[in-house]
Amino acid sequence: MNGFAAPTRRGLLLGGGALALGAGLVPMRLMAQDLVKVAGIYTVPVEQQWVSRIHIAAEAAKAAGRVDYTYTENVANTDYPRVMREYCESGVKLIVGEIFGAEAEAREVAAEYPDVAFLMGSSFPPDAALPNLAVFDNYIQDASYLTGIVAGAMTKTGNIGMVGGFPIPEVNRLMNAFMAGVKETRPDATFQISFIGSWFDPPKAKETAMAMIEGGADVLYAERFGVSDAAKEKGVLAIGNVIDTQADYPDTVVASALWHFEPTFEAALAAVQAGAFKAEDYGLYSYMAKGGCSLAPLGTFAGKVPEAALALVTEKEAAIKAGSFAVEVNDAEPSAS
Repeated sequence: MNGFAAPTRRGLLLGGGALALGAGLVPMRLMAQDLVKVAGIYTVPVEQQWVSRIHIAAEAAKAAGRVDYTYTENVANTDYPRVMREYCESGVKLIVGEIFGAEAEAREVAAEYPDVAFLMGSSFPPDAALPNLAVFDNYIQDASYLTGIVAGAMTKTGNIGMVGGFPIPEVNRLMNAFMAGVKETRPDATFQISFIGSWFDPPKAKETAMAMIEGGADVLYAERFGVSDAAKEKGVLAIGNVIDTQADYPDTVVASALWHFEPTFEAALAAVQAGAFKAEDYGLYSYMAKGGCSLAPLGTFAGKVPEAALALVTEKEAAIKAGSFAVEVNDAEPSAS
């Protein structure tokens, strides 16, 4: 994500499941030229990494005159159903957000409003009995793997520090992919791994990263805000996640795995306009082959990354896009070494 309030998502129970609506398509049909009313409901500020990608995609569609988009941020999980109902009653046709901390409640609301399409970040699969709710997640392991190749080539000590929010699938898969990439260029690399138990606590993330630097790490995986601050202060390198922060850390952030939510959003919007929105897993739209993720430009580090590593990145990226190489999706909690 991340950007969610619950420390464990797969442990959440659906509490009896959503109300059965019957399989099939959402009973809605909008003309292509209609301005679709879209609402975003977020549990964190829209500046937060994960949520910012959804917000940016929706804002772009709004700027292009294709949707009427509004949003509410910093919504507590306990308040999420109420905000959902308010938007549904206002005539919104597509709601985007993340329900990791309110799975059962959110699905109950979706069942009450079959004419509204819900595109929600979730760890649960789509349910045919709830045809108006589709799920997604940030499957950007392809780009994370490529940043690992760069990190392995840039470390001098072979000691990599990794700071995450929570050890949940959407974080674990990116960390595991990154570590696999590191091993491509630094087979003997070791990893320090820690989770801060929060989606937004820069001071704690910085403190954790500082301890890793004291422990010998010279490259840090910045899954959370605050890690790059520690790297900058101590003169070591950092690898970014979801967004590109190199402009703020020009001498620190070497590479970043970027998430592009536009393919996911556009696919859902097209389905709503065609009256064909249904319960689907939109996770594949985050894959590199779909344009859902990429390796950020090296920028200030152009010419500083070994050519052999760049050649490997180019080779692997082409293979990923061609479908001849697949980065493993490993949701297990990563292990330190």
